[in-house]
Amino acid sequence: MQSVIRKADKEDLKKVREFLTNAQLGTEGLTEESMDYFLLLEDGDGNIRGSLGMEVFARYGLLRSLVVTSSQAEKEILILLNQMLQLAKEKRMSSMFLATNKSAALPFFEVLGFQRLEQEKLPSEFYSAEHIKHILNVDNSYFLKISL
Repeated sequence: MQSVIRKADKEDLKKVREFLTNAQLGTEGLTEESMDYFLLLEDGDGNIRGSLGMEVFARYGLLRSLVVTSSQAEKEILILLNQMLQLAKEKRMSSMFLATNKSAALPFFEVLGFQRLEQEKLPSEFYSAEHIKHILNVDNSYFLKISL
């Protein structure tokens, strides 16, 4: 069956929380309002097969909750990321950031135009976020940025 990527809505909050919990990711900060900054990859039956969210800080976005099931093709992951960058532009974000502790993922994001960034150069707004506080305490964390 054909997969579809769509913008999440408030009614998706419970499904998204379950999907992320099953993937062993935190759901702190997920609210009905944050669903306006979430994309879902679904199969033809409406089952979530992937998710990608954006936490908003003024004119900056921070990618969150990139999760895909093992059956998803790389092409669908790229489309999901490209759709999120488009959503960020529509929401008038100036830059998109991401954090990872997986060095193997760096070349993938760099091909998309993300550039590595020293943690000291993160926007000051980020330091109030629980997600960022956690990442800053994880060894081998990398931050990347793309200007929109």
